[in-house]
Amino acid sequence: EALLALGTRDLEEAVPLVAELLGISVGDKYPPLNLTPERQKQRTLEVLVDQVAGLARKQSVLAICEDAHWIDPTTLELFGLLIERVQTLPVLFLITHRPEFDPVWKSFAHVMQLSLTRLTRGHGAAMLDRITRGKALPPRIVDEILIRTDGVPLFLEELTSTVLESGRLADAGDHYELAGRLAPIPIPATLHDSLMARLDRLAPVKEVAQIAAVIGREFAHDQLAAVSSFSDGQLTVALDQLVESGLIFRRGMPPEATYTFKHALVQEAAYQSLLRATRRQYHGQIARLFERQFPEIGTTQPELVAHHYTEAGETEQALRYWHQAGRRAARRSANAETIAHLTRGLEILSGMPDTSQRAQLEIDFQMSLGPALIAVKGHGAAEVNSTYSRARELCEQIGDTQRLSRVLAGLSAYYTARGPYTTAYEMAERALELAEQREEPRQVLRARTNLGVNAFLLGRFATARDHLEQGISLAASQPPGEGPAQDYGVTCHSYSALTLFSLGYPDQALERSRAGVQLARHLNLPFSLAFALYIGSYLHKYRREAEAMRAYAEEGVALCREQNFALWLGGATAQRGWALVELGHIEEGVGEIRQGMDAWLATGAEVAKPYLLALLADAERRLGRCAEGMRMLDEGLAVVEEFSDKFYEAEIHRLKGELILQQHSEAGASSKAENEAEASYRRALQVARDQCAKSWELRAAMSLARLWRRQDRREEARAILAPIYEWFTEGLETRDLSEARALLEILN
Repeated sequence: EALLALGTRDLEEAVPLVAELLGISVGDKYPPLNLTPERQKQRTLEVLVDQVAGLARKQSVLAICEDAHWIDPTTLELFGLLIERVQTLPVLFLITHRPEFDPVWKSFAHVMQLSLTRLTRGHGAAMLDRITRGKALPPRIVDEILIRTDGVPLFLEELTSTVLESGRLADAGDHYELAGRLAPIPIPATLHDSLMARLDRLAPVKEVAQIAAVIGREFAHDQLAAVSSFSDGQLTVALDQLVESGLIFRRGMPPEATYTFKHALVQEAAYQSLLRATRRQYHGQIARLFERQFPEIGTTQPELVAHHYTEAGETEQALRYWHQAGRRAARRSANAETIAHLTRGLEILSGMPDTSQRAQLEIDFQMSLGPALIAVKGHGAAEVNSTYSRARELCEQIGDTQRLSRVLAGLSAYYTARGPYTTAYEMAERALELAEQREEPRQVLRARTNLGVNAFLLGRFATARDHLEQGISLAASQPPGEGPAQDYGVTCHSYSALTLFSLGYPDQALERSRAGVQLARHLNLPFSLAFALYIGSYLHKYRREAEAMRAYAEEGVALCREQNFALWLGGATAQRGWALVELGHIEEGVGEIRQGMDAWLATGAEVAKPYLLALLADAERRLGRCAEGMRMLDEGLAVVEEFSDKFYEAEIHRLKGELILQQHSEAGASSKAENEAEASYRRALQVARDQCAKSWELRAAMSLARLWRRQDRREEARAILAPIYEWFTEGLETRDLSEARALLEILN
C-alpha cells in the first residue's frame, strides 16, 4: 500500500490487483476481484503503467531493463504499454537487448535505437585505462588484450581483470610492470576461458559461485546458505571475495542480501564448470529447499521449482510443478506463459515410457493446454483440435471415461467454431452419454448446452428446443459455474430465445431472451452478459425491432471493449451496424457490419458467417448494389453447404429472391427474373418447412404472396399465406404478422 501510494491515490483497485500478482493475500480488507482472467491481466498491466505515470507527475523517472530478450511475454506486453504511455511524460526508459530481439515498440516515433558496435581501439584503450584506474600496463600486454578481445566490452573487462589477478604484474605506483622475465603472461583465448581462469584463481570460493550459479542469475543469501555446507562466516567471506572481484553484485546486507551475477555468461561459466552429476544433485537440493523452507516460491514461481526438478532428473516432481505453473499462469490469463509451461511438461512426458500413469499425466496437461490455446489462437485453431484429439486418444486408450466427457466437450466446441456442426453435435452426444453414465450433473449440463447450440446451428430447431429446455432446468438446479466465465444457464436461455422465434413463438422468445440477460446481470458475469446481449440483439433483428437491437448491441459493444472480449465485440459491432441500416444510416451501417464481420472472422470463428454475409448483402441491396449483394449470398450458401450452418438458410434463399427482383426492377422485371425469384422463395419455403421454422416459413410465404399478387395470382397467394398466418397464436403485433395480416386483407 505504501509503495503504490507513491504513484496513485486509487488503492481500492490497485492493491488487490498487484497483491494477486505477487501472491499476497489481502484478506477481507478489499473486495474480491470480479474480473475475467483476461480483464484482470489487462487491469493489472494498466495499474502498473499508471504507477509509473503517477511517479512521473512528481519527478523525473529513470527505468532500466537489461537483457530484454529474455523477458516473458506478459512483461513484454507491459513494456509495450509503458513505452507507448511515457511519450508525453518525463520518463527515460533505457532497455538493452541483443540485435535479433525485435519488439513492436522499435517502430514507435519516440523510441531512439542505438546499435552498439564493437569498441574501436581507442575506446578499448580508454576502457582498459578505467579498469586499471589509470595505471598503465606494459604496451605488449595492452596490444595483446586489445587484439584478443576484438572490441567486445565484457571480454575486454574480464581479460584485463584476469591479467591483473595473474600475479605476473607488479604495481610500480603509476603503472604496472612485468614481475619476472622468465615466461610470458598466459592470456586466455576466449571469453569463456577468461572467466574460467578467474574462477580457478578464486579456488577457495569457486564452489560458492558454482552453487549460486545453479540457483540462478539472481540468488538470495539465505537460499545459498541453506544449500551449501559452508559456515556462516565462511560463506560471508566467500561472497565478499566474489563481490570484490566484480563477478557478482550485492544488494542489501547479509543475511537479507540478494546477489546477481555480473553477466549471464559469468553464471554460465560457473555453472558449466560443475560435473553434470553434481549439477543434478544441487538442482535437487535447491528444489527441495524451496519446497521446505521457501514455500512461497512454489506458490508464486512454481516454474522455478519445476526447472530445478527438471534439471535434477526428478520428472514426477517436475511435472507436478510444470502443471501447477501452467494453471497459475492460466488464472492470470498469461496465456503465452501457460502454453510454454505446459508444453515444457509435455516435452518431458514424451521421453517417458508409455504407461497408464504417463497417459493420465499427459491428459492433465493436454486438457489444461486446450483453453490457453483457445484464448490465444481461437476455438477453431488447428492446435486446439490436435490437443483435444490427443487427449481423446489417451482417454480411450486407458478407459478414462470421466475426463473423456470433458475432452469431447472441448472437441465439440472446436467443431462448433470451425464446422462441420454435424461433427460437433456427434461429439456432444457422446459427451452426454458418458456424463449421464457417470452421473455428473455439471458435465450433463455442458453437453446439453453443446447439443442445443449445435442443433440450432444445424437448423434442427425442435431438437434444439428440447436440449435447451433441459439445459435450463439443469442449470436452475445447480450452482453457477466457478469463476467469471460463461454460464451454461445464460447460454441455454439465449439460444432458446432464437430457437423459439424460429419455431414460431416470438413472444416466448422475447421472455426467454430477457430472462437470459437478467440472469447474466444477477450472476455478475461480464462474459455471459456480453454473450446474452449479443444473442439478444439477434432476437430483436429477427423481430425487426431496430431500436431495441441497437440498444442491446451498443451495450454489448461497450462491455466487450471494457472487458476485451474480441469475439463478441466483433459480433455486437456487426449487429449495431444492421440496426443503423434499419434506422436509415445505411452507409455507416455497412461500414460497421464489415468491421464487425472482419473482427469476428479474425478470431478464427467461422460460425454464423452466412448470417453475417446475409446482413451485408441486404444492406448492399438497399444501396442498390445488388450484384455485390448477390455475390455475398452465394458465398453464404456455399458456407451453408460446406459446414451445415443452416439456422439462417431459409432467409438467405428468400433474400436472394428479393435481390433478383430488385436487380431487374429498373428495366422491368422479366418473366425469367420472376421465375428465378419464385424458385428462391420456394426453396426458402421448403427449407423452413423442413426445419419446422414457422417464422421463416411466414416470411418466405409473404415474399411469394407479394410476387404472385403482382402477377395477378391472388388465389395462390392467399392459399400460400393464410394457413401459416393462422397457425400463429402469439406475436400478432410483431411487424411480420402485422404485415401478413395486412397483405391477406388485400388479397381477400
